[in-house]
Amino acid sequence: MSRSENDANEREGDLAVENGFVKESQSSPCSSVSTADAIPAQKASEGKDSLSYANILRSRNKFADALSLYNRVLEKDSGCVEAYIGKGICLQMQNMGRAAFESFTEAIKLDPQNACALTHCGILYNYEGRLVEAAESYQKALSADPSYKPAAECLAIVLTDLGTSLKLAGNTQEGIQKYYEALKIDPHYAHYHSFIQPAYYNLGDINQGVAYYKKALSYNWHYADAMYNLGVAYGEMLKFNMVFITCYNIFLQLALSIKPNFSQSLNNLGVVYTVQGKMDAAASMIEKAIIACPTYAEAYNNLGVLYRDAGNISMAITAYEQCLKIDPDSRNAGQNRLLAMNYINEGDDKLFDAHRDWGRRFMRLYPQYNSWDKPKDPERPLVIGYISSDYFTHSVSYFIEGPLIYHDYGNYQVVVYSAVVKADAKTIRFRERVMKKGGLWRDIYGVDEKKVASMVREDKIDILVELTGHTANNKLGTMACRPAPVQVTWIGYPNTTGLPTIDYRITDSFADPPDTKQKHVEELVRLPECFLCYTPSLEAGRVSPTPALANGFITFGSFNNLAKITPKVLRVWARILCAVPNSRLVVKCKPFCCDSVRQKFLTTLEQLGLESLRVDLLPLILLNHDHMQAYSLMDISLDTFPYAGMATTCEFLYMGVPCVTMAGSVHAHNVGVSILSKVGLQHLIAKNEDEYVQLALQLASDVTALQDLRMSLRDLMSKSPICDGQNFISGLEATYRNMWCRYCKGDVPSLRYMEMLEKQDAADGLAVKTVEPEKVTISTDTSPGAVKSNGFNQVPLPTLNLTTSEENGNLLHQATNPGKLS
Repeated sequence: MSRSENDANEREGDLAVENGFVKESQSSPCSSVSTADAIPAQKASEGKDSLSYANILRSRNKFADALSLYNRVLEKDSGCVEAYIGKGICLQMQNMGRAAFESFTEAIKLDPQNACALTHCGILYNYEGRLVEAAESYQKALSADPSYKPAAECLAIVLTDLGTSLKLAGNTQEGIQKYYEALKIDPHYAHYHSFIQPAYYNLGDINQGVAYYKKALSYNWHYADAMYNLGVAYGEMLKFNMVFITCYNIFLQLALSIKPNFSQSLNNLGVVYTVQGKMDAAASMIEKAIIACPTYAEAYNNLGVLYRDAGNISMAITAYEQCLKIDPDSRNAGQNRLLAMNYINEGDDKLFDAHRDWGRRFMRLYPQYNSWDKPKDPERPLVIGYISSDYFTHSVSYFIEGPLIYHDYGNYQVVVYSAVVKADAKTIRFRERVMKKGGLWRDIYGVDEKKVASMVREDKIDILVELTGHTANNKLGTMACRPAPVQVTWIGYPNTTGLPTIDYRITDSFADPPDTKQKHVEELVRLPECFLCYTPSLEAGRVSPTPALANGFITFGSFNNLAKITPKVLRVWARILCAVPNSRLVVKCKPFCCDSVRQKFLTTLEQLGLESLRVDLLPLILLNHDHMQAYSLMDISLDTFPYAGMATTCEFLYMGVPCVTMAGSVHAHNVGVSILSKVGLQHLIAKNEDEYVQLALQLASDVTALQDLRMSLRDLMSKSPICDGQNFISGLEATYRNMWCRYCKGDVPSLRYMEMLEKQDAADGLAVKTVEPEKVTISTDTSPGAVKSNGFNQVPLPTLNLTTSEENGNLLHQATNPGKLS
């Protein structure tokens, strides 16, 4: 069953059944008249005594003894309907369902209108998962006796199960109809009202769903699941703003007051505390959720996100892997693990193998299109689709704005698929610009990924470009369906997606040199300049003088997320600070609103010889203008490794702060190399840790030169290829055209790769699902330095995303069975 097993069992057990089956009474249809009218009075009396005694034994759970007596009665009177029913109950309670069914069937042969026996048959059908047959049996019972309450109650339950099955198969409207049929039978049962809300969520009608949760609570104010889910629904309506956080906290506390060990409420309270920056309290709540339900897989995922936010990548990966042990198909944990590995692994085979294995497993969950109704004309105008959840004030948005503005819409029709959770002013600006130029904008937040794939085909997309990778709210499920003939990944993720259905990964010769040893499932396509096109924030403000002029000391800094600041990075930074007298370090990231995280960070630096009094730790700055002005606090920025900054590095340079970076062997390590090379700052690229330290010391040694460089950096940045949107788009469109020409010639990298997989799978006895188009059945921290996480999960029905970091969101679970969440 898709809803809580406890809900169903309580309903059948408390209201309709005794010892697993329908309760009997003096007037029950179970007590049918025997056909033994011709038996002598004495034998009849003996039979009745034996039958009565058998019923007493059964009521005391002595099923074996009762069964023996029922058999004795039937030996003397093969027409005793009540004995057949009693025998069936005893057999069922001893896990002999088939024999029980035969006994109930015999009763029905003798008395076709026996509502009790018909209801029992329905229960057996239900236990076997044969919901349609169960419903038919209950309906026959009600036709025989419309007042027979146990049959009505059981029918309502099975109709609810049928509704859920239809909804999960994609037939949401039909599922809702079944829920309504259940409500007609028993309109005052709170659980049925609560089942309707997730179905309305799937249809995008959250308000209607909220109304049904309220109605459920009106019938049962102590229904913890409905209380909890109402909070989740309000959260979706308010898109997780701070008003919601307060309201949601109240609903969770109420749910916990009703059900103190409610694992999902404990988990989600941990999410709320995370949003509020109370990381210790968040960890405590999630750990309690795990204690309450040790098989709560996604709670381990959520714990991993907390560890990652606190900068403890090894513990984060361990938590993700624990989640995957319980639920190998957990998408959040699987993708979060891949993302986390980028922070500590540099180009080894383990990192590639993890992505490749994930991609092969994930692809098998989706049917692939294998033909497209596209004229293979290499010169015709192309339709380019961009799919992302980051069309708001988020790091990726600074790199997609230029292409959306400068595309030649006459030859490259643009369709944007936006999975943005909470639109902001930038979202609105993007939408207006795209539509003004003749493009299309599709809002797909909350839409099933297979349905999005169907939309892509309807829009006749030639080249589909995903911009998210394994970060929050990604649509890799859509990419797995391969709805476009050419598929590309770009910007949002510093590694291979591992997905065999993606043809190309866009990069450049600095981030991924031609001789790179880093492996990718996709074919690398290098743009002529930088792979990035940066559009500065409209709220950047003026460049301020280097603070050392007024302070009399050098301030180094970083605004990258804490996960990137690994122990190795801190060791190198400490060397620099210790070598520059009176220098200071300023670091800004969201987790520093938590005292324990701050203290751990300072303690680590003290152990490396840097006094905590020389370190300034700043939490998240909410307003983008204030965030940009915070760059005025530092003289020199220090890049992270092996996962370098991207948007933060561009912001450093645009605000006049020179950045020291280090070259490496993988894309994530070399993003700073690509940016600095195109701005003319190659002299700030180190080859190793010692050179990194020396470059920082050289910059710090001459404040006058530092000031001159600072005042020139914005101009250098603005005139560089990175900020030249028009020239950038020419190179990008030429790349798209080349991809299309290759497709027209039958040169499709992903198809070659998938053919290879099919051969391997055939040898292994596996299969890749492929379908023709007509056969596909559709059955906050937003600062650029932030990371997006895949994960705080709430419940398996409507999933709400709370983007707090570079992993995949906080998916707040609605309550069903806490032992099996996804």
